[in-house]
Amino acid sequence: MFAHISHQERYHITLLRHAQSVGNAEGYWQGQSDFPLTPLGEQQAHALGRYWQHTGVTFDEIIASPLSRARRTAEIIGEYLAVPITFEDVWKERDNGQFAGMRGEEARRKYPAPEFMPPYEPVGSTGESQWELYLRAGQALHSLMSRPVGEYLVVSHGGILNLTLYAMLGIPVQANFQGPRFRFRNTAFASLSYHPARHQWHLQSLNRHPHWDFERKEPIRP
Repeated sequence: MFAHISHQERYHITLLRHAQSVGNAEGYWQGQSDFPLTPLGEQQAHALGRYWQHTGVTFDEIIASPLSRARRTAEIIGEYLAVPITFEDVWKERDNGQFAGMRGEEARRKYPAPEFMPPYEPVGSTGESQWELYLRAGQALHSLMSRPVGEYLVVSHGGILNLTLYAMLGIPVQANFQGPRFRFRNTAFASLSYHPARHQWHLQSLNRHPHWDFERKEPIRP
């Protein structure tokens, strides 16, 4: 895959969590249930698009989850940057089984967390286990790395983005969801570079949201 790549060439990857959705605002455990953006979410996506346009940031391609909250975020940003968008199911949020579309308080009341949960145990009885999500994150990463060296923006969801960082940085999944948790607020992003000739990932920033205060007339913080 990388035989033709020089020692100087690197991938530059930006991992972006979608803008605020109705599910976020109302406390739902969304999973793969589909919620649109809130008006605040629309503002967040426009603010980031304007910020990147103003600062000269661009990408060769935007790769996004097809779920509405990520799709709309990608479409808004793509309009500012005039970048092609590809939607891939592999970047969807975790399938959280019977928790999908339930408010967190209801889910915790009806289905109390077990004392011990192996990483192979399905979430919400029928959803993806931590191990399955990790494997899917690896597939998503492999799909990304099958592209030519370039600048790529991934617009996705907090759960799958966390496990993608695990796959990039060589972090194993653990029981009881232990291990590091990488915070992504709505429209916050992580920036990484990858050196194929050395198989080296560099995490340059995490949970960045400089656009929140860029030319803002009204608060766009959730």
